[in-house]
Amino acid sequence: MAKKDEYESRTEALLVPILESLGFEMVDVEFVKEGSDFYLRALIDKEGGITIDDCETVSRRLDTELDREDFISEAYILEVSSPGLGRTLKKDRDLVREQGKDVDIRLFKAVDGSKEYTGALRSFDEGTITISTEGNEKSFERANIAKISLSLDF
Repeated sequence: MAKKDEYESRTEALLVPILESLGFEMVDVEFVKEGSDFYLRALIDKEGGITIDDCETVSRRLDTELDREDFISEAYILEVSSPGLGRTLKKDRDLVREQGKDVDIRLFKAVDGSKEYTGALRSFDEGTITISTEGNEKSFERANIAKISLSLDF
């Protein structure tokens, strides 16, 4: 297991009990290098949305656990935040939660002359994601999806 994967999975294991005790849910954990700095990001959510106070509470509790476990060898910046309005849907649990909502799909290769589609998320399985757009259902191979995110309705 790569360091990045180990850091993310061990952080998730520390984060989930904290979130469950508060009635929040984990959206994602990522360990990334940006410029010369490493960031450990925890994206959290709850019904009605996450507040700054919620992020602060989780950050303090997670920071205490991370200091106690001390498994990350690199210096890093801990960030706890909401995934935002146009959140990326990375995992199957994200797709389950957002089923029926409008999503934006960006493809690696054009299908029917386009690389971008918007529609209501209808279904998914291991190999495909299906949306309903303009009254028609359209399925996409997961291997061809560069990004799927909630559609911003303004």
